[in-house]
Amino acid sequence: MAGHENILGADPRPSFFPVEHGSDLLAPPPDRLGQAVRFAARSLSVMQKEGLVASSASGQVWRLVSDEGAYLDGFNEAPCPLSFLTVGMVSSYMTELLALAQQRGITLRRVELVQDNYYTMKGSALKGTMTGGAKDIELEARIDSDADADTLRALVYDAVAASPLNGLMRGEKDSLFTLTHKGRQVIPDKAKPVQRDVPPDPADLIEGVHPLSAEEMPRRAGMSPLTDEATSSQGSSLAEEQDRVLHIRGICTLREDGVKQVEQQLFNPHGSIFHFLCDEEGRAPDAISYMAAGIGFCFMTQLGRYAKIAKKHLDAYNIVQDIHFSPGGASGGTGEAGKADPVETHVYLHSDENAEFARAALDMGEQTCFLHAFCRTDLKARVKVVKG
Repeated sequence: MAGHENILGADPRPSFFPVEHGSDLLAPPPDRLGQAVRFAARSLSVMQKEGLVASSASGQVWRLVSDEGAYLDGFNEAPCPLSFLTVGMVSSYMTELLALAQQRGITLRRVELVQDNYYTMKGSALKGTMTGGAKDIELEARIDSDADADTLRALVYDAVAASPLNGLMRGEKDSLFTLTHKGRQVIPDKAKPVQRDVPPDPADLIEGVHPLSAEEMPRRAGMSPLTDEATSSQGSSLAEEQDRVLHIRGICTLREDGVKQVEQQLFNPHGSIFHFLCDEEGRAPDAISYMAAGIGFCFMTQLGRYAKIAKKHLDAYNIVQDIHFSPGGASGGTGEAGKADPVETHVYLHSDENAEFARAALDMGEQTCFLHAFCRTDLKARVKVVKG
């Protein structure tokens, strides 16, 4: 069992909620491509994290939280970071698919999207060789429609390209960073710099925000099915040397009111099922908010994980992260593939360790982050269409 405080478990507030007076606390950066999202997050206890996300697309600010399971000595109180990107991605694909179908006059009676994301981790953290990787996405579209299979396959491929996330998935984009250690800016070693002003540490901004409404989400629904690929055990993801493949699935359907429902399953490391809601009209976090939170939370996990493996003291690690996306090619009416600028992250470390450790933590955090690897790798979606 984890030997640290379960802060999220003791918090009486819902895990996710729209923030009262949220726009007074956090605003997205001035957008450059049509949509912008700012994610400000702080560490809580070991692997537990809390963040606020402001999306120019929805105009809302949501509070989101993340935790890890037994594989990282977490309490499993909230979804793992990889959940958020999968949920945002498959929801974005659903949005673009429905918009494209309407534009092309294709009637869809029922749609279910099943998306599988795979990531790798190889090497030694202490030797500096451990590296996270991302693999091509597998997307199965189960569609009830009179359209033929070729028409539906083209529809799904074009929806994937139209998603704003296409801008991070296709091509190779190195993320950008600033580093603040003990309140002072430190020049990063390997990480590429953000050429913008550094905002204040967001920790005080996030603490104690109030819900505008209190609908309980996400909802935990037991453990994911145990498969032969599962190799995790208590604390296994804290091993100094690793060679493993991670696998997470998102299953997206529509409620009658149009809100997207996503069931997230974590196969390796073996973890919980969580049910999410996603909506572009404000009834739940929108797709770009989930995607931004996933990248930020995943990077933060790697900061905390590296400190534990290296046996270094790290009191807190916080971030402010900006991402600029184009509107969806179909839902935004551009008719173009989705675009994005490199992710920009401002990192704030609170530690009695020296600046050398701070630089190493940033570099290893970026190097081992699965979702920064997603951004710097040219990836494709392997699509399968099932009619009926």
